[in-house]
Amino acid sequence: MMGNERHAGYAGAAPYPHICLDGFWDAADLSRVAAEFPELGGKEDVRFNDPNQVKLASRGEYRMGPATREFVHFLNSQPFLEFLSALTGIEGLIPDPYFVGGGFHEIRRGGFLKIHADFNKHPDLQLDRRLNLLIYLNENWEESYGGHFELWDKEMRQCVKKFLPVFNRMVIFSTTDVSYHGHPDALSCPEGRSRRSLALYYYTNGRPRGEVLSDGRITTQFRAREQDTAKMRNYNRVKDLVVNVTPPFLLRLLTKRMK
Repeated sequence: MMGNERHAGYAGAAPYPHICLDGFWDAADLSRVAAEFPELGGKEDVRFNDPNQVKLASRGEYRMGPATREFVHFLNSQPFLEFLSALTGIEGLIPDPYFVGGGFHEIRRGGFLKIHADFNKHPDLQLDRRLNLLIYLNENWEESYGGHFELWDKEMRQCVKKFLPVFNRMVIFSTTDVSYHGHPDALSCPEGRSRRSLALYYYTNGRPRGEVLSDGRITTQFRAREQDTAKMRNYNRVKDLVVNVTPPFLLRLLTKRMK
């Protein structure tokens, strides 16, 4: 598991540093993780349903089975952190044992996640978010189902890369205020299927200057494409206004309640 040999490709990727790795994990091991995917949507889970996103997510480790726990503990371990540092060039990576915003994610038919830049500061630990890691768990996923993961340029003019969320595909990318990404078009998979993934985020204590414009932002920043609706644009104008005038301590409290 050598990351340094892939570093140049990662660092030089457009529209921002990223890599897509297929078949990286043992298929049988990952199938056991996929088999433990919980039935999301209960009161203990996170549910989003607004003009920016229609999706479900787990909360912490509580919905993970034994195979998944073993897997994510490895993803948060020293050997894997060293692999990520060699791959990305980011030293001193810190995992999030609380899986804030991470864990199991699911989007069902008709759902979506509009283009966005993620929060750049952990709301509880106040660490700087530097990396996202996504592992897709969708066996026999067809192109016609959609659900492509898209990377957009910083001007929000075009999608530069897109990846179908097929089984055992892993995408790793650096997070800044302009690392715009998402799954913006409504999912068209058959009823009974859904787009499933496992997400982990990695942090450092401090970060290079210039990577973020709004240091300490603990909310997701959504951006509309030309084809997105006026409803989404108006929703985000109000959302951004509320975020800008809400005292930081109250915003952290509201963010925790929304998780």
